[in-house]
Amino acid sequence: MSQSRLVTLEQDILAKNNGYAAANRRLFAERGILALNLVSSPGSGKTTLLVRTIEELAGRFPAYVIEGDQQTSADAQRIRATGAPALQINTGKGCHLDGHMVGHAVEHLDPAEGSLLFIENVGNLVCPASFDLGQHANVALLSTPEGHDKPAKYPVMFRAADLVLLSKSDLLEVLGDFDVATATDHVRGLANAAPVIPVSSRSGAGMDAWLAWLGDAS
Repeated sequence: MSQSRLVTLEQDILAKNNGYAAANRRLFAERGILALNLVSSPGSGKTTLLVRTIEELAGRFPAYVIEGDQQTSADAQRIRATGAPALQINTGKGCHLDGHMVGHAVEHLDPAEGSLLFIENVGNLVCPASFDLGQHANVALLSTPEGHDKPAKYPVMFRAADLVLLSKSDLLEVLGDFDVATATDHVRGLANAAPVIPVSSRSGAGMDAWLAWLGDAS
């Protein structure tokens, strides 16, 4: 395939996706739904963070979750155990969710007006960055075992982040080589002024700041 043909195909795919994303965005606005796209590499702790977040939000905001994975429904089952409605999307060989998938999932979930919709994207620091889902904000997780250099290595993802959560912050003392200031500098080096918050779903450290950000975004 020629380079020009490849570029044309990519443009067509993104244009079609953007149409679905725009429809999602209109629906979210009509219902007063705050939709957040959670992105990260695999194993960064997105699902564990969501479980703790939903438990902390109980009685304050109704929460709904769309789970994206290539296979299994394990994460959706973990979310449902909290009492929150969740729908699993298995992408097979696909490395990201798209606007069409999310739109269908929203139809099935039928989130209430004024609710929070968490979209847990497929674990990948490359593909999800190119596909608009109609979300209000992107929340990027960077877990401490991954190293503080990931924003510099994956600039497209972290440049688009409206919030960066440094997950598994309880491991900072154990690891010893993850530097919060350096990770933050890498984010700033992308001309991104998004908040950078260390958070631990296990110890609860940073959860108040994360929940406060959610409250402000709502």
